[in-house]
Amino acid sequence: MEEDIDTRKINNSFLRDHSYATEADIISTVEFNHTGELLATGDKGGRVVIFQREQESKNQVHRRGEYNVYSTFQSHEPEFDYLKSLEIEEKINKIRWLPQQNAAYFLLSTNDKTVKLWKVSERDKRPEGYNLKDEEGRLRDPVTITTLRVPVLRPMDLMVEATPRRVFANAHTYHINSISVNSDYETYMSADDLRINLWNFEITNQSFSILSLGPVPNGNLEVRSRLVRGVGEIETKGIITTAILSLCSVEQDAGRGTRHSSGLMGCGAGIHVDQEHCAGACEVQYSGRGGCAKFILVFFCPTVFEEPEDPSNRSFFSEIISSISDVKFSHSGRYIMTRDYLTVKVWDLNMENRPIETYQVHDYLRSKLCSLYENDCIFDKFECVWNGSDSVIMTGSYNNFFRMFDRNTKRDVTLEASRENSKPRAILKPRKVCVGGKRRKDEISVDSLDFSKKILHTAWHPSENIIAVAATNNLYIFQDKVN
Repeated sequence: MEEDIDTRKINNSFLRDHSYATEADIISTVEFNHTGELLATGDKGGRVVIFQREQESKNQVHRRGEYNVYSTFQSHEPEFDYLKSLEIEEKINKIRWLPQQNAAYFLLSTNDKTVKLWKVSERDKRPEGYNLKDEEGRLRDPVTITTLRVPVLRPMDLMVEATPRRVFANAHTYHINSISVNSDYETYMSADDLRINLWNFEITNQSFSILSLGPVPNGNLEVRSRLVRGVGEIETKGIITTAILSLCSVEQDAGRGTRHSSGLMGCGAGIHVDQEHCAGACEVQYSGRGGCAKFILVFFCPTVFEEPEDPSNRSFFSEIISSISDVKFSHSGRYIMTRDYLTVKVWDLNMENRPIETYQVHDYLRSKLCSLYENDCIFDKFECVWNGSDSVIMTGSYNNFFRMFDRNTKRDVTLEASRENSKPRAILKPRKVCVGGKRRKDEISVDSLDFSKKILHTAWHPSENIIAVAATNNLYIFQDKVN
């Protein structure tokens, strides 16, 4: 990702493209597994589509980066809460992979209310020669059974099956906005607007409330309850927009009263983000291996990352555009990245008073905030991702543009994911947005941007420069230039 940051080639484009798009076809989440061999997408219709990377062949080496459909299944169905007279959409909000432990794959998927653990496995043999059943599966009359047969396994066409192994429901009053697998791979965290819960994969009817917010008479929000009150108090404003657990060991300043122990006892650090443009980090530890009933949660002193706002720049839209829509730990565990409406910021975990890096994603939209507020685009939630070495940041924008920032060279580039330039192995050319004055031939005016075309969801291969970009109902996969 050095000089080729502005030159990409398409290996597979609009893998889920249709000639027409319905609301159910719109992609709502994208996620690579830990090896990058599988890529999962969820849509508003409650479906999960898994793509598998092509194996390299001697005759077609360049096909190594192509992804083809591996499995498709219906994860969630629309439901109705009769107690609250509320419809529950089937839209997939988040997908999270678990590390592969055997031949099967496991992933978590969630809609607004229910989290499900899915097992995806292959089957290429079928049993034959039952004694009590015929070849069509119907029970035989015991009187007709005169011989004893030994069942055998016969080869069959490869079949990929997706089966739900666990269903975690009835623990969130508000819509679930994020899920995050813990470093022990035995527990995970789910969060909605006012609550963060910790689950054990083996227990579906019980979860622990890590953080719970509630209204008070003056209309603000405060911490209402915690399982165990630890050292220090947590002051939280606004609502939770995302929560994540770090899979890395994080060392913090002992002077703050925080510590982190690795191994069986450590669970990493968690980030919850509220709408008052600050990120809170705290450490969660537990002891016990026998299930949730034996967990002991301890909150150490939290760290709040917040950049003071310049009063002279405050406006009607300040709180809206400063709301954090996504947060990611770096792979090294030292940094966190936050995305608000206009910027991406990188924070050092040892310095909470200001970010160490700030990248303007589409600053040219400041003059358009009124119209963006009227058409509700100002409330769009953009995601952000790191590359495998934490040296490049990627996030989406409007007009099917997505932005990439090189942290080492400080270079940035705007690329477009569209059907017009999506021929296989075509070179993507950088795009530029013209704010005013004369417009060059290769530039596009800010007044010509299509705000109905937006890239909210992106993913980066964990070890290679392969990215997945979701544009409405189309999935684009790009990789570095291949000679």
